[in-house]
Amino acid sequence: MATPRPISLLLCLALVTLCQGGCVEVDSYTEAVAGNSFQILCISCKKRSETEAEAFTEWFFKQKGEEEYVKILRYDPDERLNVMDPRFEGLVHWNGTKNIRDLQDLSIFILNVTFDHMGEYVCTVNRTLFFAAEFTHNIMVNKTIHVTVVEKQNREMASIVSEIMMYVLIVVLTIWLVAEMVYCYKKIAAATEAAAQENASEYLAITSESKENCTGVQVAE
Repeated sequence: MATPRPISLLLCLALVTLCQGGCVEVDSYTEAVAGNSFQILCISCKKRSETEAEAFTEWFFKQKGEEEYVKILRYDPDERLNVMDPRFEGLVHWNGTKNIRDLQDLSIFILNVTFDHMGEYVCTVNRTLFFAAEFTHNIMVNKTIHVTVVEKQNREMASIVSEIMMYVLIVVLTIWLVAEMVYCYKKIAAATEAAAQENASEYLAITSESKENCTGVQVAE
């Protein structure tokens, strides 16, 4: 037996609500343009959303050409953002989770990218899970992002291909439209000509019939 339509709609709405509240880990962009702002994504989703937790993050940076990592910032729900590297002073803006102790989005913005910001970033997530009977469990997650800095943004291959396909589609549709217009014009012209010939034939038939009638009347007189 099929499920009644109202129940199906309610189930769909419930699923949509659950999906909207979920966490999805997305890879960060890696190419920044000098002089522009650039977002470095760092997302660490908790596997069981019902488990209470709190987290803080520390970011490390290894500039291109160097061998050691340097701690550049720390963010936790209490002290918030603390920048520790002069190369990032006044340039880092927190763009992650706010007003929640369990940080899952730990992304940052670099407001004015320079070539000194090119290198390898490590985003560390330190999360403490709280269970019943005052049991806790600590999890450490590291995410590495390689960032390059260029003077001018390079277009991605997908963007170039989509633009070419758009122009090809426009040309094909234009040719198809012209062909349809020509076909319709010829069809209308043929129909008009056939109608004109039919009208002419009817006119000639009526004229001939009138002449015959007139001749018959004259003979009778």
